[in-house]
Amino acid sequence: MKSAKSAWIGVGVLAFATLAFPARAHADESEMIETRGAPDRGRSAQNFEVEVRAALYQPQVDSDPTLHGTPYKDSFGSTMHFEVGMEFDWQAIRIPHVGTFGPGVSIGYTKMSGIAPRVDGLLPPSEETSSLEILPTYAVAVLRVDALMRDLHVPLVPYAKAGVGYALWRASNTAGTSVGPTGVVGEGHTFGTQFAVGLQFGLGVLDPHSAQQLDESTGINNTYIFGELMLSELTGIGQEHALYVGTNTFAFGLAFEF
Repeated sequence: MKSAKSAWIGVGVLAFATLAFPARAHADESEMIETRGAPDRGRSAQNFEVEVRAALYQPQVDSDPTLHGTPYKDSFGSTMHFEVGMEFDWQAIRIPHVGTFGPGVSIGYTKMSGIAPRVDGLLPPSEETSSLEILPTYAVAVLRVDALMRDLHVPLVPYAKAGVGYALWRASNTAGTSVGPTGVVGEGHTFGTQFAVGLQFGLGVLDPHSAQQLDESTGINNTYIFGELMLSELTGIGQEHALYVGTNTFAFGLAFEF
């Protein structure tokens, strides 16, 4: 009888363990999603962010101390131009009650053109049009402080970025001689640094139900509008006679977390 009773007890313990283990595993999985995911339970996991951005852009060509005069301003004036771009950030690490930290990469494009001045500076401007195209790219570390939104339900997310930059540029004119405003011929590249601070506003607070539906149908966890102060010092790290094509400016756009 004792052996039979022991056998039944063993079967009962095994059955309980079999039922309890999947439940515990499911609970662990839910906790993982809650830890890495969105602020509210039921949201999908949150690991990445994509930004669609635009910025006012005026390259700092004339700030190069080796140049004489203001060749960029003489060619293109002082009007700000638009840069459009995208950024992809991986929220690799979540810091409890602070936010996320991880790497990000971005790419942009801007172009400016103007009537080229006469070389001697005495004759009226020529009919020749010069242009300068810039393709700036950056690799940065991003700290996004979303504790206000996750813990206090305040839809504001401040952030900071720091890293390195690299820009391809091409100078040309309508005569086909590919001479830029500083006398630089053809095309080249410039290295530098990138720093930025910004603030995001979570649009989900305006319509939480629609935000939940968007998450369920597309996996987009949060949507933001943002403004950013950007310091792009593309002045040629380790280079000689590099074209200064960075800018200190203000950027804005939309961001999507998923």
